[in-house]
Amino acid sequence: MKKNIDIMFIFTAIANGFKRYNLTIFIVVLVTGLSTAVIMLNDTLQKASDTSGYTSTLDSTTFDQATIDRVKQLHTSSETVDTSLPTTRINPFNE
Repeated sequence: MKKNIDIMFIFTAIANGFKRYNLTIFIVVLVTGLSTAVIMLNDTLQKASDTSGYTSTLDSTTFDQATIDRVKQLHTSSETVDTSLPTTRINPFNE
């Protein structure tokens, strides 16, 4: 019979501790869970961006000549480009 009383006393003491410190325990559990999630997400992102041991299946020297010519025809940022509107169009925002 004495063992039952000791067990009930222990459970009562634990319950009183949870009642007294429930906000503190909740905050500690919440911060621990969030920090674990952040660490696991960071680890996943680190593993996903690791490219060591990866070999491309594409040959990097096989470009289409037409594409190369179109890229060479593009304007550089130092060149000025005529941006005036054609005179045949009516501007609906002009008063």
